Amino acid sequence: QVQLVESGGGLVQAGGSLRLSCAASGSLHSINVMAWYRQAPGKQRELVSAITRGGNTNYADSVKGRFTIARDNAKNTVYLQMNSLKPEDTAVYYCNAYMSVSSEYWGQGTQVTVSS
Repeated sequence: QVQLVESGGGLVQAGGSLRLSCAASGSLHSINVMAWYRQAPGKQRELVSAITRGGNTNYADSVKGRFTIARDNAKNTVYLQMNSLKPEDTAVYYCNAYMSVSSEYWGQGTQVTVSS
């Protein structure tokens, strides 16, 4: 079992920044990938960024150059630094812990709203 608690969402003006945090607890040794997803109203959930156990990262094209994912192994926390935010970044952001195709966990989500 893994528990994920997100924080850091909020309301920000376009061009501003936010940092999301995802604190993980439980069976952390089995986590292979930590990721951030987002879901905007009326849209499907989409992958924003991911970081592997070895530190490899990937980003959605829409956030490349603006968002940075990082992990602090000592704190069992994954961060998503979001800069140059746009109104289209408005969504509920979810933290995900992936073990295998049949085992993954989700956080409760944190709302990010970017005003124009």
